[in-house]
Amino acid sequence: MGSLKRKEGPSGASAFKSARASTEARPSKRAKATESTKDDAKKGAKQPKSPTKPAAALVATSLVKGEEPLFPRGGGSVLTPLEQKQISIQAKQDVLFEEQSAGKKGDKAARRKKRKSRADETSTKPARDEDAVKVESLNFKRLAQGSLVLGTVCAINPLDIAVALPNNLVGHVPITAVSEVLTQRLQASAQKEDDEGGSDDEGADDVDPKNLFYLGQYVRAYVTSTLDESTPGKTKRHIGLSLEPVHANAGISEQDIVENVALMASVVSVEDHGFVMDVSISESKLKGFLPRKQLDKSVPEEKVQPGSVLLCMVTGKAASGKVVQLSTLSDRLGNPKNSPSDATTIGSFLPGTAADVLVSDVSQHGVVGKVMGHLDVTADLVHSGAGPDGVDLMEKYKVGSRLKARIICTFPNAKLPKLGISMLPHVLSLKPKTASQGGHEVVPTQVLAHSAIVDKCTVQRVEPGIGLYVDVGVEGVPGFVHISRVKDGKVDSLFESSGPYKVGSIHPGRVVGYNNFDGVYLLSFEKQVLEQPFLRIEDIPVGAVVPGVVEKLVINQDGLGGLIVKIAEGISGLVPEMHLADVHLQHPEKKFREGMKVKARVLSTNPAMHQLRLTLKKTLVNSEAPAIKSYDELAVGLQAPGTIVTVLQHGAIVQFYSQLRGYLPISEMSEAYIHDPKEHFRAGQTVSVYVISFDPEASRLIVSCKDPSAFGLEKQLALKKLQIGDLVSAKVTQKTEDDIFVELVDSSLKAILPVGHLTDKSVSKTQSALKKIHVNQTLSELVVLEKNEGRRSITLSHKPSLVQASKERKLLSSVDDVRLGDKVPGFVRNITATAVFVQFAGKLTALLPKSKLPREAQDKPSFGMYKYQSLVVQIASVDKDLGRLLAAIPSAADEEVKKSAKITEEAVNSLDASITSVDDLAIGKLTKAKVKSVKETQLNVQIADNIQGRIDVSQVFDKWEDIPDSKRPLKRFKPNDIVQVRVLGIHDARNHRFLPITHRSSHSVWELSTKPSDLREDDLPEPLSLDKIEVGSTHLAFVNNVASNHLWVNLSPNVRGRISAMEASDDLSKLANLEKSFPVGCALQVRVLAVDKEKERVDLSARTAGTANELSWDKIQQGLVLPAKVTKVNDRQVMVKLSELVAGPVHLVDLGDDYDKANPLSHSKNDFVRVAVVEVDKSNKRLRLSMRPSRVLNSSLPVKDREITKNSKLEVGDVIRGFVKNVSDKGLFVALGGDVVALVKITNLSDAYLKDWKEHFQVDQLVKGRIISVADGRLEMSLKPSVVEKDYVPLKTIADLQEGQIITGKVRKVEEFGAFIDIDGSMNLSGLCHRSEMADRAVKDARTLYSEGDRVKARVLNVDLEKKRINLGLKPSYFKEGDADDMEVDSDDDDAGAVVDGEASEDEVMGDGGGALLIGGSDDEDDEDEDEGEESDVEMAEAPEEGLTGLDAGGFDWTVNALDADDNANAGAADRLTKKAKKRREPQMIVDKTAELDVNGPQTSSDYERLLLGQPDSSELWIAYMASQMQVNDLGSARQVAERAINTINIKEDTEKLNVWIAYLNLEVAYGTEETVEEVFKRACIYNDDQEVHERLASIYIQSGKHKEADDLFEKILKKYGSKSAHVWINYAHFLHAVANQPERARALLKRATQVLCNPGNTSTVSASQMHLTLLPKFAALEFRSPNGDREQGRTLFESLLAAYPKKFDLWNQLMDLETSPAVGGAAEDPAVIRDLFERGSKVKGLKPKQAKAWFRRWAKWEEEKGDAKSRERVSAKAQEWARLAAEKKGGGKQEGGEEDEE
Repeated sequence: MGSLKRKEGPSGASAFKSARASTEARPSKRAKATESTKDDAKKGAKQPKSPTKPAAALVATSLVKGEEPLFPRGGGSVLTPLEQKQISIQAKQDVLFEEQSAGKKGDKAARRKKRKSRADETSTKPARDEDAVKVESLNFKRLAQGSLVLGTVCAINPLDIAVALPNNLVGHVPITAVSEVLTQRLQASAQKEDDEGGSDDEGADDVDPKNLFYLGQYVRAYVTSTLDESTPGKTKRHIGLSLEPVHANAGISEQDIVENVALMASVVSVEDHGFVMDVSISESKLKGFLPRKQLDKSVPEEKVQPGSVLLCMVTGKAASGKVVQLSTLSDRLGNPKNSPSDATTIGSFLPGTAADVLVSDVSQHGVVGKVMGHLDVTADLVHSGAGPDGVDLMEKYKVGSRLKARIICTFPNAKLPKLGISMLPHVLSLKPKTASQGGHEVVPTQVLAHSAIVDKCTVQRVEPGIGLYVDVGVEGVPGFVHISRVKDGKVDSLFESSGPYKVGSIHPGRVVGYNNFDGVYLLSFEKQVLEQPFLRIEDIPVGAVVPGVVEKLVINQDGLGGLIVKIAEGISGLVPEMHLADVHLQHPEKKFREGMKVKARVLSTNPAMHQLRLTLKKTLVNSEAPAIKSYDELAVGLQAPGTIVTVLQHGAIVQFYSQLRGYLPISEMSEAYIHDPKEHFRAGQTVSVYVISFDPEASRLIVSCKDPSAFGLEKQLALKKLQIGDLVSAKVTQKTEDDIFVELVDSSLKAILPVGHLTDKSVSKTQSALKKIHVNQTLSELVVLEKNEGRRSITLSHKPSLVQASKERKLLSSVDDVRLGDKVPGFVRNITATAVFVQFAGKLTALLPKSKLPREAQDKPSFGMYKYQSLVVQIASVDKDLGRLLAAIPSAADEEVKKSAKITEEAVNSLDASITSVDDLAIGKLTKAKVKSVKETQLNVQIADNIQGRIDVSQVFDKWEDIPDSKRPLKRFKPNDIVQVRVLGIHDARNHRFLPITHRSSHSVWELSTKPSDLREDDLPEPLSLDKIEVGSTHLAFVNNVASNHLWVNLSPNVRGRISAMEASDDLSKLANLEKSFPVGCALQVRVLAVDKEKERVDLSARTAGTANELSWDKIQQGLVLPAKVTKVNDRQVMVKLSELVAGPVHLVDLGDDYDKANPLSHSKNDFVRVAVVEVDKSNKRLRLSMRPSRVLNSSLPVKDREITKNSKLEVGDVIRGFVKNVSDKGLFVALGGDVVALVKITNLSDAYLKDWKEHFQVDQLVKGRIISVADGRLEMSLKPSVVEKDYVPLKTIADLQEGQIITGKVRKVEEFGAFIDIDGSMNLSGLCHRSEMADRAVKDARTLYSEGDRVKARVLNVDLEKKRINLGLKPSYFKEGDADDMEVDSDDDDAGAVVDGEASEDEVMGDGGGALLIGGSDDEDDEDEDEGEESDVEMAEAPEEGLTGLDAGGFDWTVNALDADDNANAGAADRLTKKAKKRREPQMIVDKTAELDVNGPQTSSDYERLLLGQPDSSELWIAYMASQMQVNDLGSARQVAERAINTINIKEDTEKLNVWIAYLNLEVAYGTEETVEEVFKRACIYNDDQEVHERLASIYIQSGKHKEADDLFEKILKKYGSKSAHVWINYAHFLHAVANQPERARALLKRATQVLCNPGNTSTVSASQMHLTLLPKFAALEFRSPNGDREQGRTLFESLLAAYPKKFDLWNQLMDLETSPAVGGAAEDPAVIRDLFERGSKVKGLKPKQAKAWFRRWAKWEEEKGDAKSRERVSAKAQEWARLAAEKKGGGKQEGGEEDEE
């Protein structure tokens, strides 16, 4: 539909651009249109020849320029309209004459001479200024990325929004380019859908663009892309747009935002009073707020939701300047008079904003003007009104006059800033263009729809070379016919007073479009368009038969996949392969060829996807049946053709027209039996089906191939008359392996007899019976088992048992026929692992559990049964409500009955002699019971060994005084107590219901009472019921359950009540933790508030009678102290609820007696608090509530800030504090309490001059002032310290300063030559420090040392009182030690320099990550070391005495406390780390040569920058710098510092670089994302030791609590380094033991580690034995030291080592260390185990004397601590014995001793 695509609008930028030289209205005559403007070029259209060479030259010039302005450079044509017309007429005549007399050279020469003379005449006229502004229309070429355009929403699609732009352009906004909030909602919705498996579409429905936008909505769009993929004859252009405020508000700064500026804003959140908006102004944190009152009525409120965007007008800024107030009211936003008159820069003027324009030039084709005197604006032919409305611009607008316009676009590629404006009324008012119809305003497309034919189009205006403006008969809406659409051929030009298209001529036309923004119909006069049946896919009705031409054959891997058929210009449809013909074509490519004419039928259309599906099947094309497209057109019995698209196992899917599909069950495919549908049907087959049933809500349609007319009225009546259980005869029509198909003798109804229903006998007997049956045989005595009238199906049975039951009328067919205990016949329907399903007639099924089967059958496969087996079962249970039956085999049922009869027949060991059996128990019976157990809410008792009962806690006490302990009422009862009880009824233990005595079952126990009032002989107890409860009555209640907001209590065994948390107690402290204050079982005195008998619920109160019951506005009084529940908290107030009817706020002034502690955020939602009523305004339902302790607790409590009410008497001179309520242009309004407000005028704000005083105050700020006036009831305050403070110190003046004086101050401004410093405590004094006085070395640029805002101390060098100049010095040499005593900031000169060791060291602790206690060290441990070496290794691994920390070490604290911690608290650690750092960098002497800092160390970025000049390689300083950035939550700056550190530190400083990398990793783990962590981690591995970085990251994960990430990383470490390093296995095991609490996984690691490390193929230089000696002791030590360890496991590992290496005595020492170490959990050591170990160690062969001496000495020391005198003597004897044997052995031979030495 290339020729029907959008033409360039009536803007002058036509599809065929005129090449203009010096005239605008002159028609172009050129050889060829430019490539970029072939929007509507017709295929095969002949191009006119160039008439003359000069014209050709002009064309060439225009092509080089690449643009087509309506005005040439200079702003207008130099020819008058009359001259232009004469020239164009003459040129036309020349062309005609030239064609008639070609060859007459003399005439040609004459004409050439004439044209040349005319050209010379033209060239002699004065030219316009080359720098004059040109009128440029917005077109596709002038759109560039970054353009801002005003548009209207013209279409809302599921994934994008179409926006109509000026001059008939249309752009598209993807749903992801609307706003950041909407994108987040989409991502959350997609994530939710992924998490739920994507089975539902609910996630997608969560965000629907139709709920965010409305048609006609004005928006400002940002052009993100322009894509031109046009081909000859077919235009394909795409304009990508964005509505995100960050783009749509590009180019405007915070200072440009003034009143009446238009902004695009997205809704962030919906609040009670309005909407929080995001305006995303560059380099600003400005937010927006749209009050509900400022939301225009035309904007549907339901469409204003988070993520939606609105074009708003700025109405002002809040006092703080951080929030901009917005409005969408049409009388403000759509009023062109509301232009930003306060604008100071041209940045305030963006599309959508109204402008006051000074006209600087006017022509027939547009208006040029200026805004603010120098910003150029232009209105083109369309938006000046000249084209569509026929406005005479020259007459209406004069140069120098002013007009109101609205900015509609920007031209970013223009040399000078320039904007496009519109003066069209509907654009000025920002309302959609409307048409008048019948006296009503309607949308123009309702009057003339797309593709409508207009019989009479009257030409109103002719634009040569552009097109025609016509009257289409719609009042207020003109039409436009582009020059390329005037007729089928090409039109060179149009003439106003001559030719077929002159003004006043009438032509038929067709609507081809409508531009919402321009408000113009787009028409075509082309004959082919008028005759074309369809212009769009939307115009094509589904089911229509249309002619077409084969355009293309679609080829895929299977051959011909379909056809592309063209049915109209620009409209083509797909014929799928299955719709090529009624039969399957073997070679379809032979039948169809391109260009072949076909007749097709429309199957479905999808305009949004521009898709059209057709069929060529003759049965569908020629069918006269109605084309059913939706459920609305369906009716039961309706016949329609359809196409099978899928063949299933039990049916097929049939496709109709549009998206309607139906299901064809296998039973409805044919009257005959079909086993496999695929044998009879195929995909693509056309079938004629009948509608059986349909459900539009469930989108369910069932169809049938069976003709319902064949099933006549007679058969229908017969089927209806046939009842389940009837006996019939039938004739066999077909026989298969599974079923026999029969026809009933009397009614000819079809029926099925399953083979399993032939006999009651075995499977083999049934098969024998099947063989005897033949077709046409008549079977008698068949019982009807099932029938389905809808499906017309009947199922029969020939089982004798069922036939006999039917005769005796015992065949079950419904639940109502079932009686408990009946024995009935049935058959096996299904068998599961736990039960058998037994079926009767009418699909009635019973469950036969395994337990109800005979014992011998329970262990057999399938319980010894088979499908369709006949059974006789006994009904054991019936639930008629749910239609459930429980059956049993009669033999098993009888056994169970006998057992239960035996159990319940006699009472065993009854406490009451009168109770001999259960039958002796009746309601009201008095007896005895033994307490078996005491629970919170009941006593479990026994009347006899086989008779169980319960006593509910509500049936124990008569009155409150009888309860000894309200929290544990049943405390006095003990097991085996004998109590007197009375029988109340039965308690169902399954559902805890109180039942009558007749409802006894196996799950029931006896409900008893031991109340004194119930035990009286003369009274029969009547348990409390719901009917007896009255509102206002009091009862005892016992807590049964505790919920978050209420208590559930029992009043009696069958009456339950609810107590709201507010009503639980008068003591508010108990309400904070309901579960602790009211444990289950505790007793309460309650009062009935309400009874709901329908819900069987009672509302109760446990509060004292008369305290705010049902508190209402009538009952509330001043002075009441009431409990309240917090419902909402913000930073200004706390909202509390006193009752369901009364709620109110507690403001800042009423939160506490000390305003310093008044913090609403200290309260949380659902907290319970005590409040006092201070003031009541019942008429307006307003309360003033107070939470002051002096109000709600004790009036004698100290009060720092007294309470101010309207009755308080304030006098002049009173000093009082309050909170700022409002910051206005007059000053501050301070809330003192309630409605009492004081004004602080600007002059009374401060003693010092405040330049921007509003920046020093904000709403809710606490201020202190003195009352200075109470006149006329108006309070005035002063905040001046000189007025408020008694000990006020006057501010310093210049006269108070002396040379040499030390002062402190703040850098106000820094220039290259020096810094200006504001002096603290002065009357706005400021001094200059020249760069020569900043440092002892030369300073070239002061800006390298100081920045604005730096705190400094300085020496006064010179004071010039006359000129009022102060010279200051910052050189360190100016500050001697004695001077520091006078300083208020610096107190320690040693710490005032650049090196703050304590703080830097502290950061080093953070930055290094610490490493794990087990991470690090060498893998090449020397196992041949002596005892001391081995012991030290063990001690290193076991260093932490307070429990294993493992990898849980090191880590960052990026909070403020990281740098502001108490110096004393960290002194020890800081000193140690300082020494370590100094030792590491000993050669580098750190000297501060920049400036001195105060005692708190570096505080600002400038401080750190100055320190880093001297210490660029200090990782401590860089890390501290990073931490300081995180104090202000500036993650981006912290990352920049880290990157700078990595690039700055010398490459030789490996350790320093590693420290920074670890700090960087800490930063990303704490604040970054998984992606940023991974990116930094990969880079760190490249520049540092890979293994160390891996292990450090594992430590960081553990410290951060990210154990899953640590676990995954450890697995990666094992794969990468597990074959080379033993300690990575130990680290992982330590983590699993001590942190992850997974000791079993840790133990499994040992086996893996041994296999990997001791693998013969391993390239490690360490032997397998060394690996064993490294791994096993460490893993064994974990079993001893870990809180999850098993000491026996550890001993086992060591025993295996000692067995393999008995002479390695260091192993004995390690084991002894572990055995004698304190056990985790405080378990005592086992002396026997330790003594046995000492004794075994002393007997080791080859024990050296030195080792033996140490061993026995250790043994003796242990015995001194743990043993007795006898054990110590035994050790001495053992030592002497060993020495004697060693001496003897030594004398025995030297060789053996030498060998021992070797060992």
